[in-house]
Amino acid sequence: MSDALTLRPAETGDIAALDRLFLRSYSRLLVADYPPSVMVTVVPKLARAQPELLRSGRFYVVEEDGRLLGAGGWSLAAPGGGPARPGIGHVRHVATDPDSLRRGVGRQLIGHIKRMARAVGVQEMHCQSTRTAVPFYRAAGFAPRGDITVPLPGGIGFDAVLMVARLEGT
Repeated sequence: MSDALTLRPAETGDIAALDRLFLRSYSRLLVADYPPSVMVTVVPKLARAQPELLRSGRFYVVEEDGRLLGAGGWSLAAPGGGPARPGIGHVRHVATDPDSLRRGVGRQLIGHIKRMARAVGVQEMHCQSTRTAVPFYRAAGFAPRGDITVPLPGGIGFDAVLMVARLEGT
């Protein structure tokens, strides 16, 4: 493996590789914080790339030697199709390959996401974090605002944590 991590905008041709990345990441990393029943019902729904995010130009991948190590992006609209609010952006679908943790993949992604959002006037980022990712988002300048339940297809609710970061000086 080289030490050259490359960040680039995701493309629709990345969908299959993203699905594999999300499945690897969520299946291994969430197991310590969620019961087996949640893993069986929720992970298959979470582990799917969202074509509309890829087409937005605001979704990115980090790769090394052509292998996806991480992905994530942001939107002005709230997850689930909620309305955009002036000055608020939303972190979307961030994941790192479990074999690539502690290599700066997630830090590179979230730093880029925050810079891109700030460049278009976003002043605050919201994130629906898994329980597992709360320490990562804290380290990236986000603060927890409370427990939430994220609605998923099929009437399934997923326990998460709303996290918020101000973007001044990002």
